[in-house]
Amino acid sequence: MNFIAWLIVACEISFWIFIIAGLIARYIFNRKTAGLFLLAMIPIVDLVLIVVTSIDIYRGAEITLAHSIAPIYLAVSLVYGKTMINWADERFLYYVKQEGPKPIRRIGMDFAKHSMKGSLQHVLAYIIGGTLLLFMIFYIGDSSKTEILWATLRLWGIIVLIDNAISITYFIWPRKK
Repeated sequence: MNFIAWLIVACEISFWIFIIAGLIARYIFNRKTAGLFLLAMIPIVDLVLIVVTSIDIYRGAEITLAHSIAPIYLAVSLVYGKTMINWADERFLYYVKQEGPKPIRRIGMDFAKHSMKGSLQHVLAYIIGGTLLLFMIFYIGDSSKTEILWATLRLWGIIVLIDNAISITYFIWPRKK
């Protein structure tokens, strides 16, 4: 596994460490400002990943799947970040602090709408990450070196289509209790 792949793993671990530490600071130690600071570190981790990936490519590294995942990671984190933090926040309050309402299990049209919202967020992440991938492709300018980037973009596009198709089915066959 190359350096960039390890960096992606480290960033994913850091993402969850900052979320958990932020929630603990906010709700266990009642340090709202410290909690907000820790949660605000999440985009910094993503920024470090994309900068290091860009420098690696600029220095002439062989482009790997890990390089193509970095823009996806950044885009997904930007688009889903607040949603994931809210999800963790809600569950932390209920299951750890035993405060607040129990997280609801969505059913029927509510679940379908929620799923479609997530799928549309996926489209937005694809637009952002895809733009970054295209920028990388055109910056490098050598089709023999960028095939993995194109392949990643195509595969991700198929995944986004499948995600949206699944969400549409929930409107036809709503999730039951």
